[in-house]
Amino acid sequence: MPSFKIDVSTAVVFVATAPVPKLVNKQTGERAVDRETNAGLSTVGLLISDEGEGNLYQVTVPETGLPEGLAPGTPVRVIGLKARDWENEFNGQKRHGISFRAVAITAGA
Repeated sequence: MPSFKIDVSTAVVFVATAPVPKLVNKQTGERAVDRETNAGLSTVGLLISDEGEGNLYQVTVPETGLPEGLAPGTPVRVIGLKARDWENEFNGQKRHGISFRAVAITAGA
């Protein structure tokens, strides 16, 4: 499915929730891995505010694109943010949504 670039160049971005490892299988603890870099993936909650509107997004980022010590309230910049729609079927139920992915998150606004 296609992905779409998201321009956050004029937005104010803060960490809402610290990075946590993204898991492929919660029962075994197997971590999701980036296909291109082979780096482990993490999910970070980001509050993105622009043009008077703020939203919380769960963004997946390769471990290599995360600085140490990201904590809630930290102002950050997001590099290469993209949105991708997804759809799957689990236990006979179709589900769909939008996932967000970034190349990196850097400290500082």
